[in-house]
Amino acid sequence: MAKIPKLIRWILWTGLIFLILFTLMRLGLFILSDQQSYGLTQLGGAFFLGLRYDLRMISWLLVAMLVLGSIPVLHPFSSSRGKKFWMITLGAVTLFVLFFFSVDFAHYAYLEQRLNASVLNYLEDARISMGMVWQSYPIIRMVLGVLLFAALLIWVLHRTHRKVGKQSFMGTRRSRIISFAICFLLCGFFIFGRFDQYPLRWSDAFAQGSDYKAYLALNPFESFFSTLKFRHSTYDEKKVKAFAPVIAEHFNIPPNAPFPAAFTRTVTPRPGALTTQPNIVLVICESFSAYKSSMYGNPLNTTPFFDSLCRQGIFFDRCFTPTYGTARGVWATVTGTPDVEMPKTASRNPAAVNQHTIINDFTGYEKFYFLGGSTSWANIRGVLTNNIDGLHLYEQEDYTAEKIDVWGISDKNLFLEANKVLAQQQKPFFAIIQTADNHRPYTIPEEDLKEFKKIQAPADSLAKYGFESLAEMNAFRYTDFGYQKFMEAARKEKYFNNTIFVFIGDHGIPGNADALFPKSWTAQRLTTMHVPLLFYAPGLLTPRRINTISSQTDVLPTIAGLCNMKYTNSTLGKDLLDSTTKGFAFIFDPDNSMTGVVKGDYLYRKQLVTKKAELVSIINNEPVPDDAEHAAIAHEMQVLTDALYETAKYMLLNNKKGGK
Repeated sequence: MAKIPKLIRWILWTGLIFLILFTLMRLGLFILSDQQSYGLTQLGGAFFLGLRYDLRMISWLLVAMLVLGSIPVLHPFSSSRGKKFWMITLGAVTLFVLFFFSVDFAHYAYLEQRLNASVLNYLEDARISMGMVWQSYPIIRMVLGVLLFAALLIWVLHRTHRKVGKQSFMGTRRSRIISFAICFLLCGFFIFGRFDQYPLRWSDAFAQGSDYKAYLALNPFESFFSTLKFRHSTYDEKKVKAFAPVIAEHFNIPPNAPFPAAFTRTVTPRPGALTTQPNIVLVICESFSAYKSSMYGNPLNTTPFFDSLCRQGIFFDRCFTPTYGTARGVWATVTGTPDVEMPKTASRNPAAVNQHTIINDFTGYEKFYFLGGSTSWANIRGVLTNNIDGLHLYEQEDYTAEKIDVWGISDKNLFLEANKVLAQQQKPFFAIIQTADNHRPYTIPEEDLKEFKKIQAPADSLAKYGFESLAEMNAFRYTDFGYQKFMEAARKEKYFNNTIFVFIGDHGIPGNADALFPKSWTAQRLTTMHVPLLFYAPGLLTPRRINTISSQTDVLPTIAGLCNMKYTNSTLGKDLLDSTTKGFAFIFDPDNSMTGVVKGDYLYRKQLVTKKAELVSIINNEPVPDDAEHAAIAHEMQVLTDALYETAKYMLLNNKKGGK
């Protein structure tokens, strides 16, 4: 112990004191809150995760003490100025920590939520807010309690400083350097939070299986600072109410239905639905850009197998994702709400993590999600595990196949691993498989190169038909190889004949599609959102190609509509096989702050800041005439765009599971 520098010893004592404080605060929340019939033994995972969050926050303080305290003038033992500086600093930190915890307790008592950045919105009506606080809480007693507790902690910190100061140090310069490095690396590890590719995130708390466990695991600093950048994520309720009739008209909601209950509609089985209680396998296909594929006549013929599936299933050839990006695509598919969060994504917003999904209406079904890598990306794990009841989540470490790159195991092996699990099921199941190989670094495993043959193509042909390189084109072809291997394996299993396979791209890819589509598809970036949508179930579904404009948000309502079941739809998706459904797709470009709608023969889009709008044809290269008829079309699409955008903002924060 004598060889450890006094600064390091005092840092360790300080960390221990604050760790005890944080742990006591978590126990206090457990004792004072609604414990929802949980005993301490059932909350071991939440407390352990909370310990990791606490260590992260405390380690930031300890790193600051280590780095600044190593400066001679700020050294807490060799400099009187340094000692004074740290006594004042730690006193202020102690007051700040206790203040945060007290506000967090009050916030939880009032809203049953941990402290988050939305509390800052109350400052906009400070007088009213302070009046509410004064009338609701024993402010004077709380302040006195915080001051007394702070005084006790500051006294303890002073005592430990004196105790360490009286101890001797018998180490060398080398031992100082080694101690500094070890302490710095240890704190760095606690800040990162895990032995993994991704750091510990707030969303990991929501993988505990219940909101209560998640809130118990979090501390107010983690929840507050994680939500700080989203505190302006909000909606204008007046606008949402004003646009409610427009939403009702386009989503078959009875006119004059009450707000907001009208958005939540119970859908009964429709004629033509399957009565076999089919299994569902929903494949979310990485970067499955429509114009690069065989189904749309690309001469490079990159996806011949998937093209053959489309000829045997119900293929929607004008499907659009609401926006660009994998996290946004998964969000829209699973929740039915377009992700209109800016500048980040809704999956990264703790205030939006609680979402209703139609998947839970598949009662009696086992639920699966298969991903070749980790769901820590974009905090998507919390969205999945917190909202899909009884979800069996399979990630990279759950497979026997080897990791091939940053995205985990290969898509082919992902499909085969998923097929093994699904083949063992005795109950009907709803499974989601999310692919990743059609993405840089475009890895094709050596094990597949004997069967999968890379091809060559001239550079000018690649550029003309949508590809930047041979590597990209062959990776796109490899996705088709993966689909083929999956179907070959699945056809050998009993579940195949009573399963609906659904394929949807998570998003498209920007690029020049002028050789295949009108110029607006490239100029207005529709290529980033145009994806194939296929419902494939030989013997169950009659094959047809449908030109109706559809959206990623329509996937779950359409699946539910096929399954002869009653379900609750509370968002902006519609059953595409319902004869009364209107065809349109909302689009959102967060990079350029634009919203719009694809409907009929046109794309309408508007810049959110400048309000500049445009109406372009999606069926030819002719300019849209400047006449009364097209002005009326533009106005109608502008109203629909605004209605969808304002309602989507509302639904991100109000589409809660169970209606809460």
